[in-house]
Amino acid sequence: MSVVHRLRAGWLLDHLSFINQCGYEICDSLPYPGGVTLRTSVTSEYHATSMFPATSSRDGPGLGDAVEETEGKTVKTRYVFREEFFDISKPHIAAAPEQQLLQGDPEVSLTEIKASSSAEEHGEGTKSGGEDSVAGARKKRKRKCVFNQGELDALEYHTKVRKLIWEGTLHLVQEGLKSGFLHHATTELSCGKNVVPGHIGCGLADLCEMAKQFPAVNDSDHRAVHVLDNETSIPEQDLLSCVTENNSNRAKIVVLMGQKYLVPPKSSFLLSDISRLQPLLKYKKKYDVIVIDPPWENKSVKRSNRYSHLSSWQIKQIPVAALAAPDCLIVTWVTNRQKHLRFVKDELYPHWSVKTLAEWHWVKITRSGEFVLPLDSFHKKPYEVLILGRVQRSVKEALRKSEDVLPIPEHKLIVSIPCGLHSHKPPLAAVLAEFIKPDVECLELFARNLQPGWTSWGNEL
Repeated sequence: MSVVHRLRAGWLLDHLSFINQCGYEICDSLPYPGGVTLRTSVTSEYHATSMFPATSSRDGPGLGDAVEETEGKTVKTRYVFREEFFDISKPHIAAAPEQQLLQGDPEVSLTEIKASSSAEEHGEGTKSGGEDSVAGARKKRKRKCVFNQGELDALEYHTKVRKLIWEGTLHLVQEGLKSGFLHHATTELSCGKNVVPGHIGCGLADLCEMAKQFPAVNDSDHRAVHVLDNETSIPEQDLLSCVTENNSNRAKIVVLMGQKYLVPPKSSFLLSDISRLQPLLKYKKKYDVIVIDPPWENKSVKRSNRYSHLSSWQIKQIPVAALAAPDCLIVTWVTNRQKHLRFVKDELYPHWSVKTLAEWHWVKITRSGEFVLPLDSFHKKPYEVLILGRVQRSVKEALRKSEDVLPIPEHKLIVSIPCGLHSHKPPLAAVLAEFIKPDVECLELFARNLQPGWTSWGNEL
């Protein structure tokens, strides 16, 4: 299970364990003579070259380790994720003692946070390891201690949620330290370096862009679903123009543009950009849970050019009504910008006929249980927000007898060590399972990876 500890405040998750329990096991037939039995167990390690390619001792490098077990005429290859991508041993920026989780004070006033933010803006903080501050090292433009309205709104919001985040995270971290899942900071940990993989691109977004140039497909002749069998190579046009399903109890390997990708058991996906959503609508499934991780527009994204972003207007055009079942639970990941939080609550959810129910936080920690960034950091926080809501029934549907809908708590924390790969969120399947019925249909929009039992859509799956 990905849930290591569950407390009243929320959950401590093991993201790495979740990936490795997704059933990434491949069975291959071997040309051994009848009656010959060979038993071996081989572990191989590889360096990362692309996003989640399938790798084994017979393949090239990738992001996983492969364990092979051979018996009779069949070889089983089990793939596990590279542990170092979750080896966050120390904070990215060292916090002052009063801001460290195990030493500091959860009670801090808005005035104190403003003072701390002003000091950070003027380059008085320190990077992890005692180096000059990030602001100082990059010689950022200094300014007078005057906050604009957006910054004031962000500080006010942070002040409201700070104590909840601090105290809840502290309780979960203490449980993690007791059980041995987390480890107290040591000289070895503090001297180590976090793995920084940089941008590991696989070209899928570019491929989705190229797909727009493919000849138009006749809807009447075109199948809406491609079911994976034993083949590994699928024509790009097929993969990009219909939903692909793996209905088996084992993972499958798909070869795309020379790269190998693992498709977990009982999963389905559509690889496309937002202009090519039609195959998902033709899939004719209604979903009880929809998780959305929009590519929000912000300065960092524009500067890095890491991925394309969508405007608020474009996000509103996502056809949630056509995808959602009655009483569908909607979960949207939101950045810490108050502009985006207000947009989701005041515009986006009403536009989708969704009632806001709760606001949860994902808190990112190190292996020793410290925040990955100072909690009161001005530019970046060690937490992100999830807004949970439920699709409201129409008047006609409301008159029918409604099945019991489980209540959603107003606030919960999801605490985990983040993946070093860009923008990979922790899995929500285990925590949402407490609030939904078994065997419901689940969909993730703007997904970056696949999950067993889920349908996933995105242009960088």
